Order: sequence, then structure tokens, then C-alpha cells
Amino acid sequence: MSFCFPLYFQERESLNHNIVNSINQAADEWGIRCLRYEIKDIHVEAERRKRATVLESEGQREAAINVAEGCKQSQILASEGEKAEQINQAAGEAQAILAKAEAKAQAIRVLSDALAEQNGGAAASLSVAEQYVSAFANLAKESNTLLLPSNTSDITGMVTQAMSIYSTLSKPVPRPEVLSSGKPEYQSEDPTSPSQ
Repeated sequence: MSFCFPLYFQERESLNHNIVNSINQAADEWGIRCLRYEIKDIHVEAERRKRATVLESEGQREAAINVAEGCKQSQILASEGEKAEQINQAAGEAQAILAKAEAKAQAIRVLSDALAEQNGGAAASLSVAEQYVSAFANLAKESNTLLLPSNTSDITGMVTQAMSIYSTLSKPVPRPEVLSSGKPEYQSEDPTSPSQ
């Protein structure tokens, strides 16, 4: 017989009376009569175990939720840290590129100013000659096989050739003008020659 303990406490008198009647009916043949029946000690060990199990499972559930939440926060913080690191690295690389570009632009301005001054061409020739000699020296260090021009002893001729390439490259390039027909027409530098 299974009892519901809260219901038992509410209907204690009725329960005691029913138990006394059941005992008297069973013992009537022997001539025994029960006058009173009372439940004095109730062991609620099963109920206590059940509550303890429920509390333990709730505690385990809360612990698992806390662990999962901690892992989630850890991953979020790690990814935010990695993102910040990548942003900082990209910003540093961008600043380095800008600094190099500014330095190169400044060097070009200084070189342009130097070439425009008196004897600027001679300074450029000296610089080209120095670079020519340095390039051959580096080639000799890196490899034991070199292909050299036939006139390597004629540094003046090599500098002259480099300067003629420089002057050719420094001439303005003719820009095409678009005609109403949609075809480009090139302007020559000589205004007397007919256009193509």
C-alpha cells in the first residue's frame, strides 16, 4: 500500500479508524478486539532520497550550464583578441607602406631637384657609374658564372649608354586624343609633321 504523505497528515483520523476496522474484521474469529491504532514513526527516507536526487541533478545541470557558458565566453574573448591582433597588424603594415611611399616620394623629389640644378646630369652619371660597379661586384660574389657585355672595361661608354636610356625614358610620352569617330589619334612632338 502506497501512501501520499501530505494526504496522510490531512486525513489521519479517518485513516486510523479504517485501519482499526480492518484489524478487527480479520481478528474477530480469534476473539481479539483492537481498540486503537496510531502511526507514531513515519520514515520518509524514500522521499528524502528522491529530493536529494532531484537537488543533485539540478546542481549537475547548473554546473554543466556554467561550464558551457564559461567555454562560450572564453571562445568569444579569444576570437575578439585575435580580431584585434589582426586589425593592429594590418594597421601597422599600412603605416609601414605609407612611410615607405612617403620616403620614396621624398627621394624622388630630392633627385628631381638635384637633376634640375647645374651639373645635375654629371651627378646622375656618377651615381649610375657607382651603381654599375656595385652591381657587378655583387654579381661576382653571388655566382661564379657571369655574362658580361663585351666592353666592360669601358665604364664611360656604359654610363653614356645608361644616360641615353635615362634621357629616352624621361621624354614625355605622346598622349592619344580621341576623335569624334571614337578612334585615338596620336599627337607627335613635331608640330610640322602630319598626324597619323
